[in-house]
Amino acid sequence: MKRKKESRVEEKGNRERKEGRRKRRKKGKKKKQKNGKGKKKGRAMEGTDHDARLRWNRIAGIPFLEKPCPNGHTLCSKCKSRVNNRCPSCRHEINNIRCLALEKIAQSLDFPCSYQSQGCHEIFPYHDRLRHEHQCKFRPYNCPYAGSECSVTGDISTLMVHLTNDHKVDLHVGCTFNHRYVKSNPLEVQNATWMLTVFSCFDKHFCLHFEASQLGNEPVYMAFLQFMGEEDEAKDFSYDLEVGGNRRKLTWQGIPRSIRDSHRRVRDSHDGLLIPRNLALFFSGGDQQELKLRVMGRIWKET
Repeated sequence: MKRKKESRVEEKGNRERKEGRRKRRKKGKKKKQKNGKGKKKGRAMEGTDHDARLRWNRIAGIPFLEKPCPNGHTLCSKCKSRVNNRCPSCRHEINNIRCLALEKIAQSLDFPCSYQSQGCHEIFPYHDRLRHEHQCKFRPYNCPYAGSECSVTGDISTLMVHLTNDHKVDLHVGCTFNHRYVKSNPLEVQNATWMLTVFSCFDKHFCLHFEASQLGNEPVYMAFLQFMGEEDEAKDFSYDLEVGGNRRKLTWQGIPRSIRDSHRRVRDSHDGLLIPRNLALFFSGGDQQELKLRVMGRIWKET
């Protein structure tokens, strides 16, 4: 009887131990599943961090100054701003500290120009690529319209559509022109600016500017031509301008400046036809209160 009682006690103990192990396994499984979800989320975040580093091999102009967090995770400068300066892996704040090891790796790699999709197929070491992109002929042009600080950029065909639809510029086909510029209000005479005129000839586009300006302390009017293209192409063309009245005239001959140079830069360099205001009013005749000027010109291609 004593042995049977001991056997039952031992059997009961075994069952309790088995039940305890089963409960612990079940509890551990739930904990593992819970932790597994967290790890899965963590891996996804780390994947985002990894994706940011893999962008080295892409053509986008992503900065290669890496920003490590206190736990050693790194993130490119562009992605740093997207995550509000918080590490996507551990949520610590990201410091403005360079990761020299990753920068050194970046310097050993070659990268395609960021304007590859526009037609540039050059490949450079990282820092050489940055210098190249500042001068790449495939980089977008700024809008040449002078009436406002327009932020639109694009290739020539994009800018032509923009100038026509958004700025309503005057478009002309041909290499000669004869334009009248009139301001009847004396107050407008001092700060006159006329609509940009665009000419199409030789399968190229040219912008004619005419506006009031200053030459030192002397008020003048200035007319000049810009070429919609690169500077080396602009040198293949020449133009002349003529303005006059009362049997007198002023003439100018020059090379159109590329729209790579801003309108303001060309104007401030005085590279164009300059007409002192008093002379412009004399050309206009009358009581010298109304501005009436006729500007003639032509564009030709140098051989």
